[in-house]
Amino acid sequence: KTESELVTKYRGMAMQPEISQAVDEIVNESINIDVDDEVVELILDDTDLPDKVKDKLTEEFKHVLRLLDFSHAGYDIYSKFYVDGRLNYHVIIDNDNIKEGIKELRYVDPRKLKLIREVEKRDKDKHSGLPVKKVKAEYYMYSENGFGSEAKSSSMSGTQGFKISKDSIARITSGQMSENNALVLGYLHGAIKPLNQLRMLEDATIIYTLTRAPERRVFYIDVGNLPKSKAEQYIRDMMVRHKNKLQYNSSTGEISDSRKMMTMTEDFWFPRRGGERTTEVDTMAGGSAAGLSGDENLQYFQRKLFKSLKVPLSRLEPETMYSFGRVSEITRDEMKFGKFIKRQRSRFSGIFTQILEKQLILKGIMTPEEFAEIKNLLRYDFISDNYFDELKEAEINRERLTTLREVEEHIGTYYSRDWVRKNVLRMSEDDIKEMEKEIAAEAENEAPDDDDAPDDMETQSNSSPTNSKEING
Repeated sequence: KTESELVTKYRGMAMQPEISQAVDEIVNESINIDVDDEVVELILDDTDLPDKVKDKLTEEFKHVLRLLDFSHAGYDIYSKFYVDGRLNYHVIIDNDNIKEGIKELRYVDPRKLKLIREVEKRDKDKHSGLPVKKVKAEYYMYSENGFGSEAKSSSMSGTQGFKISKDSIARITSGQMSENNALVLGYLHGAIKPLNQLRMLEDATIIYTLTRAPERRVFYIDVGNLPKSKAEQYIRDMMVRHKNKLQYNSSTGEISDSRKMMTMTEDFWFPRRGGERTTEVDTMAGGSAAGLSGDENLQYFQRKLFKSLKVPLSRLEPETMYSFGRVSEITRDEMKFGKFIKRQRSRFSGIFTQILEKQLILKGIMTPEEFAEIKNLLRYDFISDNYFDELKEAEINRERLTTLREVEEHIGTYYSRDWVRKNVLRMSEDDIKEMEKEIAAEAENEAPDDDDAPDDMETQSNSSPTNSKEING
């Protein structure tokens, strides 16, 4: 009913071994902490800002990463975002000295924070005739006790809790909404049903295996011509007599005489009257104790759960051997998983943009209008250790160079060099200009320097006086 209950549900799911393994795969693929390089870097190549401003933005972005302690807590921060489906930070500043920027970033549990929107109803619109609603105020309400239910949250929003301005909270969400756009859903929402089905089927399989595994005795008791009441009493006496068993208590070392037996190993008792058949004891065979992994139904729901988590089955199933090879040998699931990781990174980068915007405006480096112009041009480069990406890039370059060698002898006859650069090497206009500059600069550096000639002549003059006189002459 509420986002607080959803977040609690997601965190409980993350404790399950299948979900935990999938979350670890996604977090490890998205965030890579390296000693030599930054975890994430700000790319400003698409902006037209001066170099001094770019350096200032890069410096402030590194300060934001230090406030988040991202080099150490990056895994935990991303894991919270992925499991909860939302991430909140309270931006702390010094009101007496705003120019110093952000002082601290405090993580806020999403179950204790709620957005309050006060709406003011106006008269009907002149053109459409529909009633117009205007947002009068927006702010966040923080409650230490959380917002567990609708009634509780509505009562707390007016009386208890702390009111926090909307600008003081940096918030990102998964972007997924419920059917009526009332709740923000997390990335684990699609795995709720498969997980419940898998757990229920596992429990049923375990109960069946335990109850049917042992052999049971079947007693056929000859009651002769006894009346029904006396026959039942006779059978009960026989049951009590044969149910006696000794139990050993391993914790205390005592032996006790117990008349109670577990229901799962209960014997069966049937009365038998007259005839040639007398009292008889038979055994009922136990059920086949099939392993959980061998059950086709369990495998089906397990695969269904893995698919809902969007992680390739080869990464989650231990019996599947996964090896890296050429790009042509990489499965389609790995390609889809790589694109999925890029989408998650792009969504997660919104927290950097929000915090960086507040930092730049507080320090007076940029105005809100100036930042709005470059906001969509900011890019974030995460360290990637995905071996598949390196294989893909290396194979693409290899194929292009192979095609270039085949086309080389036709350049000037059927193809121009400009066409080869654009269509074979896939270079843009800027890449072509930059490459020409670098080639020209390298050619100048490799050319012999004219200043070296006098030095050689001086060396010869020192060894030959005649040459010295001629040169001086």
